[in-house]
Amino acid sequence: MLDCASSFFTYETTKSVVVKRRSLGIINRIVQALIIIYFVGYVFLYEKAYQDRDTGIESAVMTKVKGFGFYDNYLMDVADYVIPPQGASVFCIITRMVITHNQTHGLCHETNGKFNCSTDEDCERQLSSNLASGKITGKCVTKVQRCEIEGWCPAEDDSKRTPPMKEAENFTIFIKNSIRFPHFNVTRGNIGSMMENKTTCLYNPVSNPSCPIFRVGDVLEYAGANFSSIASRGGEIGINIGWVCNLDLGEKKCLPKYSFTQLDSAFKNITFSKGFNFRFAKYFMSEDGREYRTLHKAFAIRFDILVSGNAGKFYIVPTLINIVAACTSVGLATIFCDIILLNFLKGSDQYKAKKFEEVSGLASQSESHELHRYSVHSHVLKEEVKNSNDSGAYSIGDSAGQSTSA
Repeated sequence: MLDCASSFFTYETTKSVVVKRRSLGIINRIVQALIIIYFVGYVFLYEKAYQDRDTGIESAVMTKVKGFGFYDNYLMDVADYVIPPQGASVFCIITRMVITHNQTHGLCHETNGKFNCSTDEDCERQLSSNLASGKITGKCVTKVQRCEIEGWCPAEDDSKRTPPMKEAENFTIFIKNSIRFPHFNVTRGNIGSMMENKTTCLYNPVSNPSCPIFRVGDVLEYAGANFSSIASRGGEIGINIGWVCNLDLGEKKCLPKYSFTQLDSAFKNITFSKGFNFRFAKYFMSEDGREYRTLHKAFAIRFDILVSGNAGKFYIVPTLINIVAACTSVGLATIFCDIILLNFLKGSDQYKAKKFEEVSGLASQSESHELHRYSVHSHVLKEEVKNSNDSGAYSIGDSAGQSTSA
């Protein structure tokens, strides 16, 4: 414990050692240059670490779809194929439907082939099944050899295959997006002054990247999706609006960038629950007060508008912090070269003896005399060996004829 206490109450001061080895000097300068390039090129220019950043973006999205299409010889407009109709950031364009007309409450047979039966016992084993059409009663309708259900009848039969609405490929989506960076109190929108004199436009990543109107077929192509396939079974598409702004260039330079992705691509090789579909019903009342409905199983392309972003602006605090970090990191070159010098070079013991020196207590008169004699001896050696420019550093020659100064 006394040794630990003694070691704790010691003081270490830097001793400058100048080593005149060209190979080690080259390594030192290369490492220093790499550190400087990293901080200047990556930290300051690429990452813009001299800026204060705001990532707490506030966003609002409004959407509007336009276009007419024919489905099963029936003309459909926006009110027929867009759900929900409020123009939110998540909406669906219906491309195919299975329609079951005039459903009423009652008993009927299930249409799914999985519920074939020949006796009631076959249906009793299916009592725990959870169906969309209704609840299994446990009886077998021998006429059609299907289990009986209680629910909305007739039951939905989605085995019918109808072609999707092909006109949906040419529908257009208008996206109105406003954002705010609260830290800098900067508000921007994706409809700039360039749109004021235009009646219409169409987004193109090369020729018209700022236009907020998108053709459905183009969006699917940018996302890597096939229209005929996704229109038949449904799918999910993400439209990403990225606001990455350098406010040092001015607020007018803060513009969005659009990107597109197929959100359900992770399930493209899975046969279970493929695509995207949902059900909705339209309810009616007959003259005799009896309720009936028309059931729609809709296969749709779901669009998710995703907004992200961050803004940066020059601020003195992060600038000073990173400048200090850069200057400090340059010193890593010295540590790296010390490792090589003290462990891997020939004559490392000699270098260690010159680099590390231990002094205990006050110097006695004899020790002072010895230090004076050593100083004179060092002066003589300096005259004999090539002088250095290290403010009086002590120099010795190595066996290879090179000089090492300490």
